[in-house]
Amino acid sequence: MDLTPRFSVSEFLEVVNQTLNYAFPTVEIEGEVSSIKTSKNKWVFFDLKDEESTVNCFTTVFQLRTPPEEGMKIVVRGTPHLTKAGRFSITIQKIMPVGEGSIKKAFEMLKEKLSKEGLFNPAKKRPIPDNLQTIGIISSTTAAGYADFCRILNNRWGGLTLKVANCGVQGLSASDEICKALDYFNEEGAVDIIAIVRGGGSKDDLAVFNDESLARKIASSRIPIITGIGHEIDESLADLAADIRASTPTNAAEMLTRDKVAEIANIHDNLSHVAQFIVHYTDTLKSTNISAITSISGIIEARIENAKNELRNQQKLLLSLNPEHVLKQGYAILSGNLSPGSKITITTHDKLIEAKVENVHKR
Repeated sequence: MDLTPRFSVSEFLEVVNQTLNYAFPTVEIEGEVSSIKTSKNKWVFFDLKDEESTVNCFTTVFQLRTPPEEGMKIVVRGTPHLTKAGRFSITIQKIMPVGEGSIKKAFEMLKEKLSKEGLFNPAKKRPIPDNLQTIGIISSTTAAGYADFCRILNNRWGGLTLKVANCGVQGLSASDEICKALDYFNEEGAVDIIAIVRGGGSKDDLAVFNDESLARKIASSRIPIITGIGHEIDESLADLAADIRASTPTNAAEMLTRDKVAEIANIHDNLSHVAQFIVHYTDTLKSTNISAITSISGIIEARIENAKNELRNQQKLLLSLNPEHVLKQGYAILSGNLSPGSKITITTHDKLIEAKVENVHKR
């Protein structure tokens, strides 16, 4: 009995696509670009080939974060499937150039495009914030560049709060991971500056930092960004879009912190200069300004004497107003209701006299 399955054309294509999707939901293919065609400024078709074979590729214009060119070597990530016309194709999700020549060419193309948009405008750059307290770090925590960055931060100053977003720093997925980390720090708003750090590597390793979406995300960050990527000679779109570009992760840490050893030495130098100045000034006063000191002493003594005289005058005035002083001079104080028949009290210097009012006449 023949058990060979029979399908309609549509059923067959559906089964094959289901099988492909199960076996290869996502693939990465490296090859050379050829036969690029764009339809209605929306759809992009091209072939990816090597010395022996060719595979058809399809994507949309808005997904082209790195524009391919004829002859450029790239690695693509996508999903294999059969079209309704029965043609095998790769639906592209992401493209990254490989090889120094292709990477340089793609870099120059994107650099020119983004420069015309003003993405790298120096006037938009922000300085390192004053009183830096909290740093957001985007890096791979297993990378040497990350370890160097943290070590230099702690050795130079210390006491800073470090918040780390651990993500890939090479490969096709890395740029998306870095973009998500940037979104996280901007939404949280709990850091003063964001540092994107990655140690040295090949041109292919560092190509992730030439991603257009990543450059745009850096340029639009609400929080200032410093990059320390690769070596001093390496330049990426991420560096150009950042507010501050350091040559290496170590240099980024140095730019963000003061050197506590140098600061302590500087304080000691300043204290030494102040002490020397005080000694010199005191010696100068002793040797050349004795007369001036005498004059100042005389002025101070005169002011003290004037203050004493003023105090004496105030005391005399208070004494003259004192009731006891008046009584000693023979006067008396009457208190009570001054009406006929009322009792009153007469106070003299040494007596209290009670009396009764007989008559009251106007003077």
